[in-house]
Amino acid sequence: MMVRIYHNPRCSKSRQTLALIEEQGITPDVIAYLDTPPTPQELSGILDMLGMKPEDILRKKEAREEGIADLRGDELIEALCAHPRALERPIVVNGDKAVLGRPPENALEIL
Repeated sequence: MMVRIYHNPRCSKSRQTLALIEEQGITPDVIAYLDTPPTPQELSGILDMLGMKPEDILRKKEAREEGIADLRGDELIEALCAHPRALERPIVVNGDKAVLGRPPENALEIL
């Protein structure tokens, strides 16, 4: 089973989550989502696994800066893929389960 992490190397929580996964002896597929954002379909699937709505994974300040803070639903999913810095991070996916790595220990629930 392949573990994926949507990772921002400049984010301390993202780095801590990646280190925690690696400490479990797992080498995850690291997706630098700022360079390779998820497609709207991928993000919709991740949201389903998280049991969250798009506004639940929105970084408020970045969303305001990107002008997408007032969007909802599919429009917001499209906007998050176009402006990935407004996406909360890190997101860890393992099979059909996903968690936000805030706090990083959340990742242990699905490993």
